[in-house]
Amino acid sequence: MFGKIGKMMKLASEMKTRLPELQAKLAAAQYTGEASGGMVKATVNGKLGLVDLKIDKSLLAAGAPDAELLQALVKAAVCAAQDKAATAAKEALAELTGGMEIPGMGGMSP
Repeated sequence: MFGKIGKMMKLASEMKTRLPELQAKLAAAQYTGEASGGMVKATVNGKLGLVDLKIDKSLLAAGAPDAELLQALVKAAVCAAQDKAATAAKEALAELTGGMEIPGMGGMSP
């Protein structure tokens, strides 16, 4: 019984020291998502904030898509980038915890 508690205490101690470093690393990272074959690219940071948006000029020159299509492409690119950021956060948390599910830690993702 005490073996498991000791292991959990050791893990908790490691997490306490490594968590701030992990959070800073994730916040500084950038993730890019694309739509329409890369014609629309969105980049978010580790906190899911949009930091860059690129729309290929050829998309606008090719008969100017309607506003709804352009909105859909931008949303798709942003969502793809946010999904990458969230996945990276979940993977980093799983690595930190050794795959253990720890109540309250699921909210660490951006």
